[in-house]
Amino acid sequence: MKEFAHWRWQSGASFLLACFIALSTQAQKTDIPDWKVLRMDMVDKQIKRRGIKDPAVLEAMRAVKRHELVPQPYRKMAYEDHPLPIGEDQTISQPYIVGLMSELMQVEPGDKILEIGTGSGYQAAVLAEMGLKVYSIEIIEPLATRAAADLKRLGYLDVQVKQGDGYLGWPEEAPFDGIIITAAPPQLPQPLVDQLKIGGRLVVPVGRRDQDLNVYTRKPDGTVSKKTIIPVRFVPMTGRAQDDP
Repeated sequence: MKEFAHWRWQSGASFLLACFIALSTQAQKTDIPDWKVLRMDMVDKQIKRRGIKDPAVLEAMRAVKRHELVPQPYRKMAYEDHPLPIGEDQTISQPYIVGLMSELMQVEPGDKILEIGTGSGYQAAVLAEMGLKVYSIEIIEPLATRAAADLKRLGYLDVQVKQGDGYLGWPEEAPFDGIIITAAPPQLPQPLVDQLKIGGRLVVPVGRRDQDLNVYTRKPDGTVSKKTIIPVRFVPMTGRAQDDP
């Protein structure tokens, strides 16, 4: 009888232990967000619903794992529609603005794009998913190093990242079919206009305190036409840009 009671106690203890392990494992699983579901919801509810229609942009934003490019403390907020800190007093732009700026480029697969302000690498990844050849410049060395490593880790091997002052552009790779600037210069940098193809578009937030997201299209005579889209708030473009009045 004692042996039977001892066996029954052991069986009960083993059963309770198994239940505890199963519950703990399940709790750990539920702590991990379903990133794919969150990403699909982001595109449907924040991007598509707010008027972004370009299928290439929507598919690219469904594909890029934004949470992989957000610092760990903010990762669970990666698919919410607002900027997030990425260190060095910089931010990753809200998803809607990334979608809007990507759509405003009006580019085709195979086009060569210059990005000023690599930041986390998210905008570059979206452009790469759209089939574009991306050259990206980041003035802050730790961000450039981290973004290059993260883009490589995620498989974006054709995105070229270098550290430098984006105001000067990337003249040895010019001309570009499109240029996108993810920080706000006080006025349009002329060196970047000079590196834009005729008919190419330059998408940029311009201004110091009051900023507008503008699209500039280069005309055959070398000048640009301008279209203002919406008021925005970006971090300022640093380096030579701050020498402009």
